[in-house]
Amino acid sequence: MSDGTYVQLLDLACGGLLLTAVLVLWRRELAVIIGVFAAQGIALATLVGVLAAHEGSAEVGGVAVGILVLRAGILPWLLHRALAKAGPARRETRPVVNVAASLLAAALLTLLSYAVSQPLVALEPSTATRAIPVGVTVVLIGFFVLVTRRRALSQLVGFLLMDNGITTVGFLTTAGIGLIVELGVSLDVLLAVLVLRILASRMRETFGDTDLDELRELHD
Repeated sequence: MSDGTYVQLLDLACGGLLLTAVLVLWRRELAVIIGVFAAQGIALATLVGVLAAHEGSAEVGGVAVGILVLRAGILPWLLHRALAKAGPARRETRPVVNVAASLLAAALLTLLSYAVSQPLVALEPSTATRAIPVGVTVVLIGFFVLVTRRRALSQLVGFLLMDNGITTVGFLTTAGIGLIVELGVSLDVLLAVLVLRILASRMRETFGDTDLDELRELHD
């Protein structure tokens, strides 16, 4: 792979990661949000695949395939199954922050990410490390989704966005995280999703909804 192609593909993958994170903030339909998360999984797998091709590492290439299967296939499938049991609650109707403010927050978080990432990029300037702010931005946007959405499923997507961002930063800084380490992290994420899905199902069976504000009112 030539250097020019490597830079273009890396920029394309990073752009996909950032765009999908912003789209999660923009959209309110849970089915669309899950679809956008799956698209981000494809972008993340593409990024890792590009790094694998550039480094000539079969191990990292195997990790890229694993990321594609898990984060663009298995996790979205589990989320869709949870959504299918949600009944009419298929939309984030009352987020803490509205769409316009959320998009403004995304812009501010992007600027903050570039500011705080500069010392890390300066340690070893390269094409990959210059993209670190994108991963940090995805982490911050994921956390923003986690704290501003009311539906449990939306918050779960925010948690997974944070994990995608952390994975992105890990690959961009190391240019080849170990297969066993990534496998362990992915299994932890899968376990967390399964546990949270079970909890959401129990909440729905017991209280009839997963809107956290309504559950607090019920508790009061």
